[in-house]
Amino acid sequence: MTNLIRARENGPLLIDGSATYTDANGKEQTTTGSAVALCRCGGSASKPFCDGAHRKIEFQAPAIELELKSAE
Repeated sequence: MTNLIRARENGPLLIDGSATYTDANGKEQTTTGSAVALCRCGGSASKPFCDGAHRKIEFQAPAIELELKSAE
């Protein structure tokens, strides 16, 4: 199985589909929607999720793609 994480130019990390994570209180949560946007600029008030702060702080970074392959 392969998962792809994309980083938009000057923007967040994008993961297609929903994701399950453990919050700061140790509770497992699952996102809803077609994609998850994670903060890459450090300025989001809702970390680890993106809230658009990268636009306000004029964050600059290249677009990248990370391919995660499971060890099978």
